[in-house]
Amino acid sequence: MQEARLTVRPASLADVPSLVELRLANAEAHIALDADIYRVPQREAVIRHFAAMLAEDAGRDGVLVAESDGGRVVGMIEVLRHPDPPEHQILCAPGPSAQVHTVVLPDARGLGVGAALLQAAERWATSRGILYLSAGIHHRNVDAVRFYSRHGYAAAGFSLGKSVGD
Repeated sequence: MQEARLTVRPASLADVPSLVELRLANAEAHIALDADIYRVPQREAVIRHFAAMLAEDAGRDGVLVAESDGGRVVGMIEVLRHPDPPEHQILCAPGPSAQVHTVVLPDARGLGVGAALLQAAERWATSRGILYLSAGIHHRNVDAVRFYSRHGYAAAGFSLGKSVGD
C-alpha cells in the first residue's frame, strides 16, 4: 500500500470531536477482543477527558494527531506519563516512563499512519526527558502486537490477574 501524506501535530481543542470518535471506535474494536474487560465509555466523559487534557498548561501528557492532506484526522497517539515509583518500593523504573496508546481509523491502516504517530510520540517523549515507553496490549490484539513489535517494542513482563468478587 502507498503511504499517506500526513501531518503529525499536537492535538488542539478543535480536535476534540475527532479524538472522541477515535476513542469510541477503538472501544468498539476492543469489545470484540474481550467484552468482559472493555466498554464503550460515555461520549460526554470522553469529551471531558480530552478537553481537560488539551487545556492543561503543564503538558504532562501528550496527544498527537495524524491529519491527512485533506485535513481529516485519521489517527492519534496519547503519551501518558507514569508516576515515578515511591521511595519505599523495591521497583526501580528504567527512568522517567510513559505508556502510549495509538489509534488509527480502519480505512487509514497500512498507510504509515501508526508509524508516523509512534515516531512523533517518541520524539515528543524524548524531548521531555522520558526514557522508556510501553504499550499495554491485549494478548488477542495480534495486529497491535505485530505493529509495536515491528517498531522495537518487546515483552516486558506479565500482568497476572484474578477475579475475586462474586
